[in-house]
Amino acid sequence: MRPAEKPEIGLEERLRLNDVGSFDWDLENGELSLDDNCLAVVDLAPDEFEGTVASLGDRIVPAEAVRITSAVNAAVESGADAYGVYFHLRRRDGAMRLTHASGRVLRDADGRAVRVIGLLRSAPSEPTELAGLDSTEVKRSRVALMVQGTTEALSRAVTVDDVVAVLSGASGLDRFAADGLVLGLVEGDDLKLIALVGQSMETLDELKLHQIDESLPLAEVVLSRRPRFVEQLDELAHRFTRLRPYIDRLRLESAAFLPLVAQDRSIGGLALFYRGRKEFTDADRNLCIGLSGIVAQSLQRAILFDEERDLAKSLQASMLPKDIPKVPDTEVAVRYHAAWGGRAVGGDFYDVVVLPRGRIGLVVGDVQGHDTHAAAIMGQLRIALRAFAGEGHPPSTVLSRASRFLAELDTERFATCTYAQFDPATGIVRAVRAGHLPPLVRHVDGRVGIPRLHGGLPLGIATDFEIEDFPETRLDLVPGETLVLCTDGLVEEPGLDLDAGMQALSGALSTGPEHAEDIADHLSSTLWET
Repeated sequence: MRPAEKPEIGLEERLRLNDVGSFDWDLENGELSLDDNCLAVVDLAPDEFEGTVASLGDRIVPAEAVRITSAVNAAVESGADAYGVYFHLRRRDGAMRLTHASGRVLRDADGRAVRVIGLLRSAPSEPTELAGLDSTEVKRSRVALMVQGTTEALSRAVTVDDVVAVLSGASGLDRFAADGLVLGLVEGDDLKLIALVGQSMETLDELKLHQIDESLPLAEVVLSRRPRFVEQLDELAHRFTRLRPYIDRLRLESAAFLPLVAQDRSIGGLALFYRGRKEFTDADRNLCIGLSGIVAQSLQRAILFDEERDLAKSLQASMLPKDIPKVPDTEVAVRYHAAWGGRAVGGDFYDVVVLPRGRIGLVVGDVQGHDTHAAAIMGQLRIALRAFAGEGHPPSTVLSRASRFLAELDTERFATCTYAQFDPATGIVRAVRAGHLPPLVRHVDGRVGIPRLHGGLPLGIATDFEIEDFPETRLDLVPGETLVLCTDGLVEEPGLDLDAGMQALSGALSTGPEHAEDIADHLSSTLWET
């Protein structure tokens, strides 16, 4: 008698029998793909899953999401190839089931994590990493992870937009173990909601800007500076009747309204909303208050940064010419792109000066440094150059006088500069430069040349060394040719030398459009925005 043949069991069925599923997580666009076995492990029907982490809904409670996020972030940031993490998964009937996720981190050519391919399985018993901890220790560990993760993320936030990005990003709610979040910022007499995070929270958009003394819970805690914990949102609706339709739509059960206080001043408010939470223990309340303090400090730091940056921008803008004069038979276009880094503000400047006998003076320069002092020096130097040029002096005299002017200021800063006098009637350009980049000329046939200009020392340094020699170079332009002056900010890139940047500028100029305004737009979009 022949033995009965064993039925063939495919790989997918083998995995199903062992409660193992696979997932594919795109870290760049947030898309998450789960196979049928994985959907079974998380107890979701295919039509209940929308292809994102957020659509896992209540299956991964916020406290457990912190554990998962910490494991993934640790692998991504450390350069590890894989990670593994145990966590509790909430099934459809509310039961919590121990689950294990393991993933392989895939990176691009630059080493940046772009994708995770992994397995999800039901765990038969408590893992070693959790078995030795009692429930109090487990909770304490999770609280530490939440505080640490939030602090680390917000420590990298520089601007208010950065803070909002941390709170509204993929891990924003997980950091607070919440299901919804609202961040409000005090602006004068108003409270402006700058972040609405969570399912259906966009319904609160109608309340995005309201007076701080309005009868609303977040405004109330901002004024009182005292947190408010609401364990039944129905109670909230009785007091704040305006909120009744929003509470019904959001289907939330409890909330924490927290003032954001920094330097003894209320700067905003943070509201955290929950589903499935019926009460706030003393530990819960302390955690919420502690996390709101971290947010307040980060937000205050970001507000000060934005204010200083805006002040620096305004200062710099006030130092530059407000209008460019119209020149008969000549097209003149200017583009200025401020490259902000932190509180830095550039010392780059430009000017177009109307000169006697129908000529014009073209100036570009760069004061050493990237701060408000550089911007102030830039403004003074530009005005001095304009005055010297307007007196009709030859280009070499204009720069020598400008160098003396800068040397006599109470500063150790120097400046580079190119100054060109152009006569539209003859096409003659007389140019000088002080430690600055040479101009470029695009000929009628599209070829681009870099004229050899005999340069002098930077302004200020030339006077200190008593070498105020700025040789003049004559260029002859014909109708249809284009002269381009720029600062090194247009052609410098980290990791590339200046010659490569000049070649890139030449290439972009060669293939650019015909008219000056269009050329300026083309160079801006090609070199600044790439």
